[in-house]
Parts: sequence; structure tokens; C-alpha cells
Amino acid sequence: MSYTVVFGTTESLSATKAPTARDALAIIKALENDGEKIRFVTSPQEGVIGVEMLRILAKEEEDELPAATNQ
Repeated sequence: MSYTVVFGTTESLSATKAPTARDALAIIKALENDGEKIRFVTSPQEGVIGVEMLRILAKEEEDELPAATNQ
């Protein structure tokens, strides 16, 4: 599942895409370290989601990874 992280000020929004929830969390951490404000995260399947939901989805991805590599 892909994710779009939208960040910046209300006058100047930017967005970046991430292929996984774990990647989106890494992007959010880097942006916040640079002082950027995260506005929202979206995914085609989930719509607009919060960072806590993104953490849950990242955990689900992590749990599914070993199963995917054993097939």
C-alpha cells in the first residue's frame, strides 16, 4: 500500500510518497527533525489517516513480511 505524507505551512504545502507505512514513518521522522509540520497522511485504501494509525499499519506490514518471504 502506498502513502502520501503532506507537510508544511498552510500557505505552502508539500507532499511526498512512500511505498510502505514503515517508509512513511521514516519520512515523517526526518521531516519533523527538520522542523516541518506534518499536516496529514493519506493512502488510497485508508483515506486520510493519523500517525498512530500509520504506526498500526506499519506493525501489520512487519508482521506480514516473514509470511510473504516464506511463500
